[in-house]
Amino acid sequence: MLDFASMSSQADDERFMRDALRQARAAGRRGEVPVGAVVVAGGRIVGRGGNRPIASSDPTAHAEIVALRRAARRLANYRLPGATLYVTLEPCLMCLGAMVHARIGRLVFGAPDPKVGATRIVKRPGAAGLNHRIAVRGGVLGPESARLLRAFFRARRSK
Repeated sequence: MLDFASMSSQADDERFMRDALRQARAAGRRGEVPVGAVVVAGGRIVGRGGNRPIASSDPTAHAEIVALRRAARRLANYRLPGATLYVTLEPCLMCLGAMVHARIGRLVFGAPDPKVGATRIVKRPGAAGLNHRIAVRGGVLGPESARLLRAFFRARRSK
């Protein structure tokens, strides 16, 4: 089994996060909360997604879930061992659970989510009984991700 988790650099993290930001901007243009995600395996993007719970009438259609589904279909495997998921906002508990089930090796996120961000769960010793560990790196292009979210909600409140 290949382990892709250790095959990235800071430059790679920023490059892939920029792609996730493109997905987030597209979600925002559709009226969705602007969160974007990409799944990378072997140095290439194998799944992309932007938030779409409103358009799809699906509360599970977060950017991370959309990207994981597309990556799994593309690789014809529900397990994505060692892949890296890049997402513009710290994932919620549902998305984190999906990453554990998919066996994602590494998570890289942009802006922290102090309300529902769940990465502290995987960082804790014992990790709440999880049977899979995910390496986590936060803050990659975080200010840019946060600005995008703030602008979206500011515009929404002004309507």
